[in-house]
Amino acid sequence: MELGKQHLMKFNQRWQLLGYLEVFLYALGVGLFAYFLASNILIALAVFTLALLLLLLIKHPWSHNLNTTSSYIDAHVAEASFSTGLLLQPEESLSNLARLQRYKVSHELKTRLGAINPPNKIKQASAVLVVLVVVGFLLSKLGLFSGVDDVFNSNSNQEHIQFVATDTLAIELVLPKITEQVITVSYPAYTRLGHKTTAEPNVKAVVNSKIDWRLQFDNPVSSVFMERMGESFPLQKVDDGYTIRQSLKESGFYSFKFKNEDGVEFTSDLFSLEAIPDNTPEIEILGLEQYTYFDFLDTKKIQLQSTITDDYGIDEAYIIATVSKGSGESVKFREEKLNFNEAIQKGKRNLNVTKNIDLDALKMEVGDELYFYIEAYDEKEPKRNVARSETYFAVIKDTVTDQFAVEGTLGVDQMPDYFRSQRQLIIDTEKLIKDKPTISTQEFKSRSNELGFDQKALRLKYGQFMGDESEMAEAPSEIETDEAGEDHDHAEDQENILKEYSHDHDGDNEHNLVPLQESEEAEDPLRDYLHNHDDPEESTLFEESLKTKLRKALSIMWDAELYLRLYEPEKSLPFQYDALKLIQEIKNSARIYVHRIGFDPPPIKEESRLTGSIDAIDNFRKTENLELDQPFKSMNKAVERLEKLIQQQAVFLEGDKEVFANAGNELAILAIENPGKYLGVLQGLKQIENNTGRTISNYKTVQKGLLSALPKTKQIPGARNTYTDEINSLFLKHLETYD
Repeated sequence: MELGKQHLMKFNQRWQLLGYLEVFLYALGVGLFAYFLASNILIALAVFTLALLLLLLIKHPWSHNLNTTSSYIDAHVAEASFSTGLLLQPEESLSNLARLQRYKVSHELKTRLGAINPPNKIKQASAVLVVLVVVGFLLSKLGLFSGVDDVFNSNSNQEHIQFVATDTLAIELVLPKITEQVITVSYPAYTRLGHKTTAEPNVKAVVNSKIDWRLQFDNPVSSVFMERMGESFPLQKVDDGYTIRQSLKESGFYSFKFKNEDGVEFTSDLFSLEAIPDNTPEIEILGLEQYTYFDFLDTKKIQLQSTITDDYGIDEAYIIATVSKGSGESVKFREEKLNFNEAIQKGKRNLNVTKNIDLDALKMEVGDELYFYIEAYDEKEPKRNVARSETYFAVIKDTVTDQFAVEGTLGVDQMPDYFRSQRQLIIDTEKLIKDKPTISTQEFKSRSNELGFDQKALRLKYGQFMGDESEMAEAPSEIETDEAGEDHDHAEDQENILKEYSHDHDGDNEHNLVPLQESEEAEDPLRDYLHNHDDPEESTLFEESLKTKLRKALSIMWDAELYLRLYEPEKSLPFQYDALKLIQEIKNSARIYVHRIGFDPPPIKEESRLTGSIDAIDNFRKTENLELDQPFKSMNKAVERLEKLIQQQAVFLEGDKEVFANAGNELAILAIENPGKYLGVLQGLKQIENNTGRTISNYKTVQKGLLSALPKTKQIPGARNTYTDEINSLFLKHLETYD
């Protein structure tokens, strides 16, 4: 009978162990979260320990005993019949009926307890752990709590400006120490960032920021200078320290140099100056198609909604609208500046603006066109950044004439000449419907079939222009009639009759609409790796909205051709009208507005015009010797010199200082955009130049950095003149990119 009690004890132990595990998971999540915020292992361990103790006091997993276990099993195991407490009582004190019930409960628990889990929340604790780790990682990457990191690590990770002697004979002298280093960054007023004071010598600030350095030494010094990108600037002595102010125009590097009272020169390491650019405003127009068309009776209003954002503040934003009136050589343009419905709040970083553009208020008439875009300025000083959106178009359809014309040098027509024949098909179809009662059935079907062939030819031209002639060249080559009672032979006879009255557009390429391919072209091995402009989905001749309309017009032409081939021109006519409407919209949308530009020749001298005199015309000959431009000549020479120093094939000469100094200047030009990447290499070059780092390890480090900074050459030493497969070349180039 003690077997049932043993099962209760095992379940109770499992309950307690899972309770401790649950507390540990919660505390571990809190500790890792603190580590991501503080970036300090000691802080994380302290938070983990504190959280573990607090959760143990709250959860107290040790409080689970056999009585609580018995109550839990009675509530969750129906077969126990609320009799689990009998297992905890002495057998001698139980009646015969109680002993029988105890035996039954013990047998049931033997098979049931294995499938019952204690009421611990392990899954919830695991989920909380994962969420805390992910949130802590994201916050650390975003730098939202960088101030917390600075507080905990200010003493351990603070970088101080340290100096070394440039004279090797003065190494035994006492090195100077900085007792106070204060760097103040004054951001431009329009950024509203104010001032920032730090001791970190690697400075990152907005372009045109003012940076003040204040250095105070423990011993008297003289002639303190800042060296910045090859220029030297003296520091002014103020009270017990030295100060200098610099304006941050571009990224670069700087260091300090001074002499003590004995004339010994000291220099510091290189530090980076990173200029953060002020980006132009971003403009987004919401829910408006690029082309909008209005009929004469429509309400000619455009609801414009836009979002304008800038990193430091918007100064001005408005709409530039240009109205085009007239046609041909009499076209006229009128430009207007429209303000938004909302007042522009200067200095605001995000603006949601709207504008109701009323075409009637702009005095636009039938056939007029409107071009408009949004222009926005930020508050950058001294010259503002400007951004403009894409140009949007609004057209009032002309109900009288719908012809397309190019206004001399003011429009570019992208549509070829053969894109004007759909109207002629409509005229011929209407004439066929009108002549149907007066012509024979055979002539009617022949003319209808001819129009179907012409419709197909036009569709093939459109498809060829879109680059998908192979996709749409297939068409039904046999036309079956729907007359009842005709057998197959009769259908063939009728088809033979039609061949005598029609041109074979579907065979033999009679009109040379699509050139014949005499032989298949060899498969291009680069086909899968190139952007194919012939592909209809990748064609860039038209923008997406025009391609969609043209694709829809091709689909409608299929239906128009189908009914013409079925001798039902009445059903084909509506599809032809729809195709014509889309074609006209494409023509109007494809017109591009450009400014009038051209070459203005000098005035002709009338006294020498048409005289035929060539006395002043002489032959011109120019001789020039060109030298190969080597922009990184000093860096290449420094790499060569370092190789000899590493192999101990030469000793450091006095002339090598100039080589490494010039190499540092060339590397600094490359490092302007990314100062942190080459900072270590520049410091190594400076140490070699000043005789503070002339070691084999430093030589190797600097040589490796210079080789990585040099541009890759296409010439391969020792290359053989052998055939190289193009796919293999692309593959090797791809590997070099990610090497």
